[in-house]
Amino acid sequence: MNNSPFDFSLDRPTKTVTINMQFEAELSRVWDAFTKPEILDQWYAPKPFTSRTKNMNFEVGGQRFYAMVSPKGQERWALQTYTSINPKTNFKMFNAFADEAGNPEPTGSDWNLNFSEQNGITTVNISIYNESAERLEAVIDGFKAGMAMTFENLQKLLAGLSGK
Repeated sequence: MNNSPFDFSLDRPTKTVTINMQFEAELSRVWDAFTKPEILDQWYAPKPFTSRTKNMNFEVGGQRFYAMVSPKGQERWALQTYTSINPKTNFKMFNAFADEAGNPEPTGSDWNLNFSEQNGITTVNISIYNESAERLEAVIDGFKAGMAMTFENLQKLLAGLSGK
């Protein structure tokens, strides 16, 4: 297993970002880390930011409304709407920034997350389609760096959960 938390690629013509990760953890632990708010809030933000879920209903049509909170308490809200769920193998969601009342911005991205396990190693493949090329270009550098820090948080959390 490589030490990098993830492989990241960008396909500009299709406006798609692909992230592939492997974790030394059981599938059920990794699935829970992506689908339970009390675990998401422990890792789903680049340091020094933290994640705070206001509400989450993990079912088709349900949503997670959460904020990335800066050390000074500034909040950047986002809304994830779940469009498909196949337990422990795949879920899809539409992700958009939002205001503090939960009103999403007009553009966002479609996320397709696939999970599999082999010999105690769980692989997560994420494909993120951005409907706006302009939005993609505006966020790509910060997104890549932020996701690297975020997935490092998850890697450390899972290592702690598994006792490694």
